[in-house]
Amino acid sequence: MEKIASPIDWSTWQGEIHATLMFIVKDGRILLIEKKRGLGAGKINGPGGKIDPGETPLQSVIRETQEELLITPLGARKLGELWFAMSDCPDILCHVYRADDHDGEPMETDEAVPVWTRLDDIPYARMWEDDRHWLPLLVDESTFHGRFVFDGEAMQWMDMRTGISW
Repeated sequence: MEKIASPIDWSTWQGEIHATLMFIVKDGRILLIEKKRGLGAGKINGPGGKIDPGETPLQSVIRETQEELLITPLGARKLGELWFAMSDCPDILCHVYRADDHDGEPMETDEAVPVWTRLDDIPYARMWEDDRHWLPLLVDESTFHGRFVFDGEAMQWMDMRTGISW
């Protein structure tokens, strides 16, 4: 994507929705979900969702993974932060976590279908357009900060930085 000036003034940007994503990477595979409802329904992603009042991002990502897949991630650590300026929904600030193990067996719920995928076969064509830019960093255990502008489901602008301290 050609480097053009951002249409957003990121120095004053604030995500209206604060959210989380969790990716469990184990034995050469990554645990994804097929989202059944809400923003991104039908797409492949990681479990996650909105941070409830009084919750930390870590508490939220564990709760959301428990609700969506009936498992508890173990040793979760924040590797990234994603800022989304969206045309058709409130802007989102998303904290991205990785864990290398979990308690329980992933099960389908009303919100998600678990999808274990080999690391060399991640279905980017079924994911949000930005995922291909930061998910490999998470797999490689690199820290990152991404800023994205979307018009509907089409990414219009992006900026990725690595080596961030959280």
